[in-house]
Amino acid sequence: MHIPENYLSPQTCAVLGAAMVPVWYLAVRKVKEEVPRERLPLLGVGAAFSFLAMMLNVPLPGGTTGHAVGGVLLALLFGPFGACLSVSTALFVQALFFGDGGILAFGANCFNMAFVLPFSGWAAARAVRRVLPAHPLVAAGIGGYVGINLAALLAAIEFGVQPLLFHDAAGQALYCPYPLSISIPAMMAGHLTLFGLAEVVFTTGVLAYLRQAAPELVAGAHARASRAVYGLLALLIAATPLGLLATGTAWGEWGADEIAETADFGAPLGYTPAGLAEGWSLPALLPDYTAPGVPEALGYVLCALFGTALLVIFFKVLASFKKPHTDYGTPSTGC
Repeated sequence: MHIPENYLSPQTCAVLGAAMVPVWYLAVRKVKEEVPRERLPLLGVGAAFSFLAMMLNVPLPGGTTGHAVGGVLLALLFGPFGACLSVSTALFVQALFFGDGGILAFGANCFNMAFVLPFSGWAAARAVRRVLPAHPLVAAGIGGYVGINLAALLAAIEFGVQPLLFHDAAGQALYCPYPLSISIPAMMAGHLTLFGLAEVVFTTGVLAYLRQAAPELVAGAHARASRAVYGLLALLIAATPLGLLATGTAWGEWGADEIAETADFGAPLGYTPAGLAEGWSLPALLPDYTAPGVPEALGYVLCALFGTALLVIFFKVLASFKKPHTDYGTPSTGC
């Protein structure tokens, strides 16, 4: 679901980036008002959960892959605004250091995965919880499924409007070349099935573990990360090479060098969109989660460790600048 560089026009990226500015502003203000300094580092742990979930690719028959995001899990733990900041930070680390998602498309990716996904899934989980108060994990799973599919639908629409709005005199698309009739079925086929299931499993599995191993975190108490929480992070880091078993590329994430020959619902495209081929890009430090000079699986683990450390340290540093308070209200999480 990560939109790569130059698949969206600069105009589309600008609109979606501008739409995220007030969301980020509100998220920062809400977190500043509601999250105490002692709990703020946990947002870094949450960001790491999301980061690692997105490294665990799931294969779909036909050669494409997808992954969970964990945004609804974070919304249930920290509230939707806290989840927005955590997932946005994880997406920034992915785009900047690993080339997973475009820098120009950062606002679009955040709109889909850090705004629509956690907020819609959180609302759905709360609605189900009112009907089934004794089954919080069922509510969480349904929320995760709803959130990831709404995010995927929006990404599909963003892809699909590109050839309608941006094309050359010959009618060839300048950016993403697939119309809505292709982008929506292609994106939703995987997310309504395996990728949605992966989101349900990740959300309910991690939440069930935390309810037993770190109930104070789930309850919204002013707790610090425990050994059980860091142990789960370590387990997820060690498991990330499983994502390498899913061969192929996620739909809509082909490189400019391969899109012309990629067949999608028919014959290969046959050309490379000019905006995609000639657009701006920033070389990543560790592209595709690879580390030079080491085996692929070990490199994947090292990248997972590096990204996790960055996220945890970043929020710990933020917490060090925050003055302690004693009058915080507990964020409404819905767990």
